[in-house]
Amino acid sequence: MTTSQKLFNQLQSVLSGEPWYGPSVYAIVDSISFEAAYEKPTGSVHNIAAIILHMTGWTEEVMDRMNGMDAQLPVRGDWPEPGLPDEQKWKWIVEDIKLVNVNLAGFIQNFPEERWSEIVAGKPGADEAGETYEYQVAGLIQHHIYHSAQIALLNRMING
Repeated sequence: MTTSQKLFNQLQSVLSGEPWYGPSVYAIVDSISFEAAYEKPTGSVHNIAAIILHMTGWTEEVMDRMNGMDAQLPVRGDWPEPGLPDEQKWKWIVEDIKLVNVNLAGFIQNFPEERWSEIVAGKPGADEAGETYEYQVAGLIQHHIYHSAQIALLNRMING
């Protein structure tokens, strides 16, 4: 199995498949009501809408890096503010996270196999040798898992 196939399969499992750890990202996100998306339980730093905007921004940033741009914070910012509760905006936030991941899946499938081990421009790693494109995409998949768990917990806190 190629690196592209492996990463594509992992992404699809995490987003909409049946990952071994529990519900997929989309199963979790699709279960969130508009009201819950903007509620911030006591002690929470971010609401669900902000977490999804954060996930979307980092997905876009990883694609920018795969396009050869230097590593930086996402164009939207690390933690974009979702603003005031707005039911239509919430629908757009959900559509956007799904669309950006469709685009990422295409990037992964079409990324040249020989480039997965190349170092991302402007992104030194812990050993200062740098992080590879494979490491970046695998990390983003882990990022999706981490934040989808936060979303599920916040939703449980809000809705019981």
